[in-house]
Amino acid sequence: MSNQQVTVLVADDGREIREFVVNSILRPNGFIPLIARDGVEALDLAQKHQPDLILLDLQMPRMDGLQVLDALKAKGLDIPVILMTFHGSEEIAIEVYRKGVRDYVKKPYTPEEMLDAMNRALAEVRLRREKDALTERLLRANADLNRRLRELNALYQIGKSVTALVGMDKLLPRIVDAATQVIGAEQGKLQLLDGNQLVLRAVKLHNEEHAHAVYDYINDRIARQVAQKGELVAISAEEMNRHRTQDPSLPAAVICIPLKVKDRVVGVLSVENVSAGAPSFGPQDAPMVSALGDYAAIAIENARIYVALEEATTRENETLRSAFERYVAPSVVERILQTTEALTLGGRRREISVVFADVRGFTTFSEQASPEEVVNLMNEYFTLATDVIFSREGTLDKFMGDAVMAFFNAPEDQADHPYRAVDSALALQRAIVERNSRIGGQGLTFGIGVHLGEVVVGNIGTARAMNYTAIGDTVNVTKRLQERALPGQILISAEVYARLGNLVKVKSMGELSVKGRHQPIQVYELESLK
Repeated sequence: MSNQQVTVLVADDGREIREFVVNSILRPNGFIPLIARDGVEALDLAQKHQPDLILLDLQMPRMDGLQVLDALKAKGLDIPVILMTFHGSEEIAIEVYRKGVRDYVKKPYTPEEMLDAMNRALAEVRLRREKDALTERLLRANADLNRRLRELNALYQIGKSVTALVGMDKLLPRIVDAATQVIGAEQGKLQLLDGNQLVLRAVKLHNEEHAHAVYDYINDRIARQVAQKGELVAISAEEMNRHRTQDPSLPAAVICIPLKVKDRVVGVLSVENVSAGAPSFGPQDAPMVSALGDYAAIAIENARIYVALEEATTRENETLRSAFERYVAPSVVERILQTTEALTLGGRRREISVVFADVRGFTTFSEQASPEEVVNLMNEYFTLATDVIFSREGTLDKFMGDAVMAFFNAPEDQADHPYRAVDSALALQRAIVERNSRIGGQGLTFGIGVHLGEVVVGNIGTARAMNYTAIGDTVNVTKRLQERALPGQILISAEVYARLGNLVKVKSMGELSVKGRHQPIQVYELESLK
């Protein structure tokens, strides 16, 4: 996603600040700006234009930044927000993180500081759009394949006596056999166009019981005429006799029809009587052969399309498989590629174990490091997390800034999903320790939360853009556990502890109040797993 595709809403009551952001940051870097002079105008523009990012001032007339955040949440608008605040209001900035703010910058700020914050906030947007684009390609490819297969099946049922979907070497002789049998002709042949030239592909001679496949170029004047004009030719024995004195190789009687797909000639089918005194064909024979030719042309074209479509679908599936395996577990990729159900909207209730892991110390690091160093570090940390989750057959739901969410027991059943979840959390912490040890003991750490419960899991979104994800209170509780976890700490809920029992060694951390819940939850620090 290029900056030219990114719309940024600037909401600030200060004209100089608005002009500075638009003229010094957004336009020079190709962003599309929207401008709001107060909170009410900002909310109205957010609803109308659905921007990719909002740069929000805290103090504004009519509706301040906190009220705008509450209104966005109430209206279900999940838009990344960067708070613009003066020095001294950091406590407020930290508080509004709970309202969905991704980052904040202190006034006055430089263009570089703002661009760094914007790129961090837009990382999730860019990732989601890339996933949505891949999903849309997969939907189109699957719909096209299903449509083609339905057409092939319908046509097969219509002319299945001669149009079975088999290889050309079997299909073409069957067509010739059917043509000679249906009108009692002594011999027949089928020629296909290769460019502008006819190639004999199947033939049944007078002394043969069945047709056989060949590949030969022959001089057939009648067939060439039929192919050029696209019209049936039927010549009786009486008419043919007048020409046989000049060309003894001519048959006694012949029906030659073009094989057409729409108005395009793909070949020629002919039946002949060749023996001395053989009768002419009857008036009903030409229409019967012509009707068979319609089925034959369809069968030939479908056989070609089926092979080409199968090859194209295999290539497309491999491309999509390679792309999707960066975001979801291999089991999910297989379901998407093999079933149409996996591409339908909706979800089902089921119990899952959820893991939230957030990089601790990232904000401090990102303020001191270059953008390239930030990106490289996050890629390294997310690679570690992805490897750990996939190695335990988990589903990687999403990256959220410097955090990652994964879950177990969906889409495939995993009876030991609580064990896999805590095993993943411990493995991730070990991987971070090993990584930091390799570079001299310096590095960031993860704070991790693990919880289990019922959610709705499935494809959420629209028919054109959907994500395989989990939604419910279980996800929210897991995130709250992660937020309370110290660097290097894993917090698990009482539900997880109850399932694993003596398989885990824990330390009670008391009760934790969770936003949106009346009753607090019992929390444990995970120390080890048997």
